[in-house]
Amino acid sequence: MANVYTELKTPTTGAYKQPTGLFINNEFVEGVEKKTFEVINPATEEVICSVHEATEADVDIAVKAARDAFEGPWRQVTPQQRGNLLLKLADLIEKNLELLASVESLDNGKSITMARGDVGAVAGCIRYYGGWADKIEGKTIDIAPDMFHYTRLEPIGVCGQIIPWNFPLLMLGWKIGPALATGNTIVLKTAEQTPLSGLVFAQFVKEAGFPPGVLNIISGFGKTAGAAISSHMDIDKVAFTGSTVVGRTIMKAAAASNLKKVTLELGGKSPNIVFNDADIEQTISWVNFGIYFNHGQCCCAGSRIYVQSGIYDKFVAAFKKRAEQNKVGDPFHPETFQGPQVSQLQYDRIMGYIESGKQEGATVETGGARHGDKGYFIQPTIFTNVRPEMKIMQEEIFGPVCAIAKFDTEEEVLQMAHDTIYGLASAVHTKDLNTAIRVANSLRAGTVWVNCYNLLSHQLPFGGYAQSGIGRELGEEALANYTQHKSVAIRLGGPLFG
Repeated sequence: MANVYTELKTPTTGAYKQPTGLFINNEFVEGVEKKTFEVINPATEEVICSVHEATEADVDIAVKAARDAFEGPWRQVTPQQRGNLLLKLADLIEKNLELLASVESLDNGKSITMARGDVGAVAGCIRYYGGWADKIEGKTIDIAPDMFHYTRLEPIGVCGQIIPWNFPLLMLGWKIGPALATGNTIVLKTAEQTPLSGLVFAQFVKEAGFPPGVLNIISGFGKTAGAAISSHMDIDKVAFTGSTVVGRTIMKAAAASNLKKVTLELGGKSPNIVFNDADIEQTISWVNFGIYFNHGQCCCAGSRIYVQSGIYDKFVAAFKKRAEQNKVGDPFHPETFQGPQVSQLQYDRIMGYIESGKQEGATVETGGARHGDKGYFIQPTIFTNVRPEMKIMQEEIFGPVCAIAKFDTEEEVLQMAHDTIYGLASAVHTKDLNTAIRVANSLRAGTVWVNCYNLLSHQLPFGGYAQSGIGRELGEEALANYTQHKSVAIRLGGPLFG
């Protein structure tokens, strides 16, 4: 029998059976080459277990399974039945919330409290798209008396989906919800740093009753399995969440292969703007949440904080005090807010940016060093006295590091906010409704929060301007990523043309 499970335990759930194989055709299987790779606990730097690695040959097998399902049993499932399957899957997610959240914390390092929130949001997202499944509608269009014209919204086909390590389950939910609701089949690759929660999730796909091959979940590396998905000639669409650099590579591969459709949710360097009249106490809480949520490993993190000159000194002092109160440590401790960075590579990358900020002359108000002596923990870090051209102001750090700059006028801060290649998110803090709306409408970003930050909902579309991506996830808009229009023109009779 294939060795595709291992016994593990978490501090909150105790022992459980962890799938380690590739989930293809509703079964866990070994990879063709029987390769495995280690999964590291970022809080302890110890090996959790090893999982099977998907190679190009395994991607071929998964794609064939998805194609067979798309052309076969999945095509016979009615939209209402698709919706019911998604609703049942959402119920199973909620039923197993503690297990999924615990594996997420073990694997990713995020606090158990935040992981529970993520899993609850996954269930909500899946349930939301379950409600959409039987509401994918076309139109009838009256053009001529002897013709009948209508349009259909049809599934694209086999979809490749590549998700990141910062929100493993949440990004899985964002991807599969609209794709399954619209009748597509999927080959999804988890991030190599965080494959465990996706494999646990896969068990519930079969339990919910989805036909074999509809949703295949594989573990593997971007340069092999991810590249194979991006360039596969029998994948009709690819969706990716991750860095802008990798997004460009995926887009090139999609174009060079079969010109598959592409949606990309990429990087950000989001401005968080604080005006003189903002409620300081409330704003400090939201700015803190905006950058340090999920250890700063958030594409929409408010990493560039612009504070109007009238309250700048007061804000910096209060924000420094608040950041130093964040509990950094064991992800399974109930009071932990910030766990470790996901890997040694990410830890080194973030510490490199901190060193760059110091060398370029920025002032470290707090943090700027390792937290503890074990695990990939970094102190919440605040820079001041920054200049626009500094690396810490221009490049996405993807860690618990932010920079504060001063501004005087609205026109000035808009110019500063737009001094970036990105356009994913932004925020405005003010008590003046006119200022809030005027600035929100002026910001070139896919999301603008007013007097809050990082409040996402599966009903609201999410995506970026500029080099922050193509397309939108969540909301009704995400359905367009996974459907294509067909026009049907029926001649009803009468004389022929010519």
